[in-house]
Amino acid sequence: MLYWAAIFLIIALLAAVFGFGGVASVSAGIAQVLFFIFIVLFVLAIIVQLLRRS
Repeated sequence: MLYWAAIFLIIALLAAVFGFGGVASVSAGIAQVLFFIFIVLFVLAIIVQLLRRS
C-alpha cells in the first residue's frame, strides 16, 4: 500500500513539473488517500499484535 502511495506521489510530482495540473492533483489525491489507509492499517496491525501478546 505504501508502495502505491509513493508511486502516485512520484506521478503527481512529475505531472506538476511538466504542467499537467489536473493529473497532478488527481494523483496527489490518490497518493494521500492510500497513505492514510496505510497509516490506519499499520496502527491496527500494531494494536492487534500488542493484544495478541497479552
